[in-house]
Amino acid sequence: MTDPAHQHADVAVIGGGPGGYVAALRAAQLGLATVCVEMDKTLGGTCVNVGCIPSKALLSSSEHFEFARTHAAEHGLVIGDVQLDLARMLDRKNEVVAQNTKGIEFLFRKNKVSWAKGRGTLRAGNVVAVAGADGSETLWQARHVIIATGSVPIELPFLPFDEERILSNVGALKIPEVPRHLIVIGGGVIGLELGSVWRRLGAKVTVVELFPTILPGMDDDVVKDADRTFRKQGLQLRPGTKVVGGRRDGDRVLVDIEKDGKPETLEGDYVLVSVGRRPVLTGIDAAGLGLAVGRRGEIVVDDRMRTNLPNVYAIGDCVGGKLLAHKAEEEGVVAAEVIAGHPARMHYKSIPSVVYTWPEIASVGLTEREVKESGREYRTGKFPYSANGRARSMGDTSGFVKFIADARTDELLGCHIIGPNASELVGEVVLAFEYRASSEDIAMTVHAHPTLSEATKEAALATLGRALHI
Repeated sequence: MTDPAHQHADVAVIGGGPGGYVAALRAAQLGLATVCVEMDKTLGGTCVNVGCIPSKALLSSSEHFEFARTHAAEHGLVIGDVQLDLARMLDRKNEVVAQNTKGIEFLFRKNKVSWAKGRGTLRAGNVVAVAGADGSETLWQARHVIIATGSVPIELPFLPFDEERILSNVGALKIPEVPRHLIVIGGGVIGLELGSVWRRLGAKVTVVELFPTILPGMDDDVVKDADRTFRKQGLQLRPGTKVVGGRRDGDRVLVDIEKDGKPETLEGDYVLVSVGRRPVLTGIDAAGLGLAVGRRGEIVVDDRMRTNLPNVYAIGDCVGGKLLAHKAEEEGVVAAEVIAGHPARMHYKSIPSVVYTWPEIASVGLTEREVKESGREYRTGKFPYSANGRARSMGDTSGFVKFIADARTDELLGCHIIGPNASELVGEVVLAFEYRASSEDIAMTVHAHPTLSEATKEAALATLGRALHI
C-alpha cells in the first residue's frame, strides 16, 4: 500500500550541487522518476554559485587585466592606461553564474527531473520531508535516496566569518573594492586562486600556510616551481607559519602569527580564511537514522556509493576524500547506475586535481615522494615549456610536464604539470591512466605541431631517456 499523502519517486536526491544534480540527471536518463531537493534559490551548489564557476570567471578577468597592463607590449599591443572597472567585473562573474544555474534548470526540464524547492530532511523509511520557504511541507516517498549535502568552509574560532572583513570563499568573491592588504590563511588551492585574483587587481596579498610549503600534498618539484613563480609575481608567501589568534577592529583585521617561536601581528583590511572544508549533513540525523559516519563526520560508503542503510546512497563532499566537483559528479553517475541495476563502481586512481592559478597546475596519480616511499622502482621524465615552440610563440614558457613510471613495466604512476593550459593537457593523461597505459604509449602517439601537448609527449619520451627537444 502507498500513502496518498506522499508524493512518490524512484529516486530522491538531497542536494542540487554538482554531485546531486548530475545524479538526478543520470537517474532520469535511466528511466527513473527522480526528484532533486535543493534549498538554495538556484541549483548548482557551492561549485556553480560560490566556488568553481565564479572563481574561474574572476581568474579569467584578472588574467586579462594583468596581460593588458604588463604583457601586451611584448606582443606589439599599445593599450595605454588600463583602468579597472571592478563593479563590471563582478557583474560579469554573476552573469556567468546565472548562465550556468539556468542551464541546470533547463536540463532538469529536458530530462523531467522534479525540483523540490526547500530544505530536505531524511526520515526513516526513505521519506524525504521538504520544508518550503513559505512554511509548507511536502513529503516524498522514495524507493532510493541519494544524499549529496556537500561541505562548508572550516572556521577559525577566533576569526568567525562575517563575510565583510573576515571572509570565506563566498565573501572573497564579492569584495566591493580592491583590498589594500588581503591576508590569506591557507596556502592551498582556494587561497592561492583567490589570492591571485586580488593580487592581479592591485592588492598586497600575504599567504600564511601552517605546513612547510604551499600546496601541501602536491609533488615537490611542482611546489618548488610554484613557490618561485608566485613570489616573482608578487604574492607574499609565509609557509611554516602558524596563525595563533586574530580579531577584527573596525575596518582592520589583525592576525597573530608565529614562526620559529617568533610572534608577529599582520594587519590587513580583509582576511580570507581558507583552511579547508568539512562535510555537512544538512537535514540528515545520522545518529537517529543509524547512518554510519567516519571520524571526520563523513558518510561511510562503499565503491558503489552505498551507505549502511537500505537503498540509501551518498556522494560528493559529504563522503569525504578529495573535495572536487568532478569527483562528486562521477560518484553521482555511479550511484544512479547502481540504482538502475548497472554494474558500476567508483575508481579514484584517475581523478585529476587542478589549481587554476597562472601558471595552472594539474596532476593525476601519485607524487614522486609517494612512489619513493612505497619502495617501488621508478623512472621520471620532465620536459620544460621553455623548449616548446607553441609556449614560446605565446610568450608563456614557465613550468614543465613531469611523468613518473614504473621502472619495470613502464606503467604510468603519476603526472604533474605546471604551466599554461595544464588543466586541459591533463585530460590526455587521465585517459591514459584509465587504460593503464605506459609512458611509451603517450611517447609513440603523434601530437600536432606546434601545440602545448607536445610537451606531454616529450616528457613521456624523457621518461624513456629519448626526449628529442632537450
